[in-house]
Amino acid sequence: MPRLIGAIDQGTTSTRFLILEDTRTLRAFDQREHRQIYPQPGWVEHDAAEIWTNTQAVIHGALTKAGLTAGDLSAIGVTNQRETTVLWNRATGAPLHPALVWMDTRTKPLVDRLTTQGVGDLLRARTGLPPATYFSAAKLAWLLENVPDARQMAQCGDALFGTIDSWLIWNLTGGPKGGRHITDVTNAARTQLMNLTTLQWDDELLRLFDIPRACLPDIRASSEIYGACAAPLDGVPLAGALGDQHAALLGQACLKPGDVKNTYGTGCFMLMNTGPTPYFSTQGLITTLAWKLGDAPPVYALEGSIAIAGALVQWLRDNLGLIESSSDIEALASSVPDNGDVYFVPAFSGLYAPYWHENARGIIAGLTRYSTKAHIARAALEATAYQTRDALIAMTQESGVEIGELKVDGGMTANNLLMQFQADILNHAVVRPHNLETTAMGAIYAAALATGAIAGLDDIAERWRMERRFIPAMDAETRTHLLAKWSKAITRSFDWTD
Repeated sequence: MPRLIGAIDQGTTSTRFLILEDTRTLRAFDQREHRQIYPQPGWVEHDAAEIWTNTQAVIHGALTKAGLTAGDLSAIGVTNQRETTVLWNRATGAPLHPALVWMDTRTKPLVDRLTTQGVGDLLRARTGLPPATYFSAAKLAWLLENVPDARQMAQCGDALFGTIDSWLIWNLTGGPKGGRHITDVTNAARTQLMNLTTLQWDDELLRLFDIPRACLPDIRASSEIYGACAAPLDGVPLAGALGDQHAALLGQACLKPGDVKNTYGTGCFMLMNTGPTPYFSTQGLITTLAWKLGDAPPVYALEGSIAIAGALVQWLRDNLGLIESSSDIEALASSVPDNGDVYFVPAFSGLYAPYWHENARGIIAGLTRYSTKAHIARAALEATAYQTRDALIAMTQESGVEIGELKVDGGMTANNLLMQFQADILNHAVVRPHNLETTAMGAIYAAALATGAIAGLDDIAERWRMERRFIPAMDAETRTHLLAKWSKAITRSFDWTD
């Protein structure tokens, strides 16, 4: 009888549930978007209760579409947007405040204070992460200081902290009625509270951010049986959890040191498998966990994190009304032969790797009377490719490994114009897999490994298939010109806020 494994893929803009047969064939899929809440400039929130409601809805939707019940599933895995911070009441399950999303910048005063105190080297050495508003520790510190009674509740364990994986796992395994309060190493690595060497919460970092240990989840492997689910998946083993980018690395079968993938989603995230040794970056990259599968030793990665990629297309749609749907951007951008010397730096939340300029803000440069909305659309797509190139250059310099090709995944990779420009500006082949659901596949592989549905990593490598290879076709002179203009544009975005 074929094994059916499900994956909850909880992202920045939507929640999805996928069911695969024998980790190969998609049997069912359902998706639901959630609200993006912007209380002030730079503040971004989600309603964690809405996300849990949507999770239950997409599970029910996928099962119904396939004519299945929860009992037909042999296991599920979870993958999630990282760093987004939830604090909730253990007794009632109610969030104490809207979730602070990974791109939220309200913690900048705290981050600036830590930087002034000179703790950047300590943070990088212990966690692989620079001082930045991106990570969860500062967000949790803000919640404890600004939500009434939150600190007192956290100190006695009545308030629980988690990234979205912890929030979902707790609810899936019973919530107030015995839910498991856990996280996996990949998500814990993004809090800026976990020691990369010990894979445990670090006492000195807890003191630095003034975080009570009682509110923190237990840290577990990315692939193991955490427990049985309650409704709506009664009895189904919950057996895998990874942050979305780590799941995509596994789903892309980047199993050897030097293997690289780039995921084009709300943001853009490039990860390189560096094997059993963490490489601490001097080029603006993040050192992080790739995964820990069961009792096997942990595997590490270098990461280049880009805050705004697909979110820029959504912004053109929702804020400017240049397109009616996100899929329209390729046709609009393709209606002009080039960018018309227009460059778009989408530093809406500052710039992440490899620049790390918190004070940068978005700009459109090079506008003339000749410029049209098509040029702006093309510049928006090209911005993702330029940022990816900058991250990849830093990664190759850091690792000493020259990249032969770049594996890509995520919703934006369906855009052939973007993928060809990416290959052109990198001067490397870009490889798109047959199955673009690599994030969900990583969670499914983790659950399959834990439950014996697949035997090992060789099975994952055997399942990967290429759909298309994009070969560079741009001449060197054009590439050099474009990169010089991009470099000029990006420096114009620096230090926009005081």
